[in-house]
Amino acid sequence: MINTGDTPITDARRQLNLYQIIVVVFQHVFSFFGATVLVPMITGLSVQRALLFAGIGTLIFHVLTKFKVPAFLGSSFAFLGGFSMMENNSIYGQLPADERLAYACGGMVVAGLMYLILALIIKIVGVKHVMRFLPPVVTGPIIVCIGLSLAPSAIANASTNWLLALVAIVTIIVCNIWGKGMIKIIPILMGVIVSYIVALILNAAGVITLDFTQVAEARLIGLPPLQLAKFGLSAILIMAPISLATMMEHVGDISAISATTGNNFVEDPGLHRTLVGDGLATSIASIFLGPANTTYGENTGVLALTKIYDPFLIRLAAVVAILLGLLPKVAAVINTMPAAIIGGISFVLYGMISAIGVRNMYENHVSLAKSRNLIIVSVILVCGLGFSDGLTFAVGTTSITLTGLAIASIAGIILNAVLPGKDYEFGRDPNGDANRGIAINTREPKDTETSNV
Repeated sequence: MINTGDTPITDARRQLNLYQIIVVVFQHVFSFFGATVLVPMITGLSVQRALLFAGIGTLIFHVLTKFKVPAFLGSSFAFLGGFSMMENNSIYGQLPADERLAYACGGMVVAGLMYLILALIIKIVGVKHVMRFLPPVVTGPIIVCIGLSLAPSAIANASTNWLLALVAIVTIIVCNIWGKGMIKIIPILMGVIVSYIVALILNAAGVITLDFTQVAEARLIGLPPLQLAKFGLSAILIMAPISLATMMEHVGDISAISATTGNNFVEDPGLHRTLVGDGLATSIASIFLGPANTTYGENTGVLALTKIYDPFLIRLAAVVAILLGLLPKVAAVINTMPAAIIGGISFVLYGMISAIGVRNMYENHVSLAKSRNLIIVSVILVCGLGFSDGLTFAVGTTSITLTGLAIASIAGIILNAVLPGKDYEFGRDPNGDANRGIAINTREPKDTETSNV
């Protein structure tokens, strides 16, 4: 941590020396690294591509937002549920893993393009009118469904070695609750590091076996093999509706960054520009079978910690991510991580995703004492969790499957639109608006009290 005073630093090249710039840049790298590589480890996508397109996507975002917004884009947790649904789907579940992932990424390409549609609507009619149709009473329960639908996967992975899983769980809890400074901001990375060190000790003692053959064979420098997304209607219908949650996460993150830095980025450069940047970053990454991107609350935590708000440093962190993505040897080491560690981290993460959905409703004062809100939340939860196998029907000769999440999203939006008694207005409560993200390290509500959004 460099800046311990109350005066924010907005021009690092003038106010910091080279050593201080390097330290802050690597603080940002450490904050995004654990979560960004965890998504491909869970889904089977390439760690190399995740790092490479996190960096590229961040640079694209900065260009489209006029280099004003100090946001980093990393792998999105929200689409994990979609990958799980693809694996259990009657159409795609029988395909080889690589082909199934290609279709899943095709769905995420379309999800990214949905950001552009929302951006255009916001540009035309204004953000407040759009947010009336996507209030926390709708998006909060959808996020709850995303987390709870993944719970069996976490248990399955953790049960392969409960010792390693428990080490990961305890490390994350300790760092997140009692950690100070950067340690509190990087609990996932600390969970990975500590549990992997334990795994190396157990491997040396002969208790478990880690296979380092891939590490020895991997090149030091090189691009990942070229693979492109494939498109199928059912895959699109599985993955694309998840963008409703991620777009609201984006709104929350931009509001939080605005509150942290004291700049109204919702107005300048505009929420429509930030949505376009995030959406294009997601679509471009997904075309080449990289994870969907999203603005990272972890890096917003670094901004709050250091009070250094210069977007130039985020761009330097993006360049570091690209360089890491060109190192197959690094990706090979990460891929040696036991499934139990991933399960332990997911054990906490998936629960936190659901809990954050509840917090989204609480921070935005969604009252379940109102029959209207209670009905909307109830229908979303039953649809999202009850339709575990989705709803399959035929249109002509084409078989289409709507997932539980898609059904829940449609039901929630329709009910919110037709039931009387809407009481949510975007911008009225900056605290609530700034806490609508899915990231594990969203800021405490007290940090947003001075927001000018």
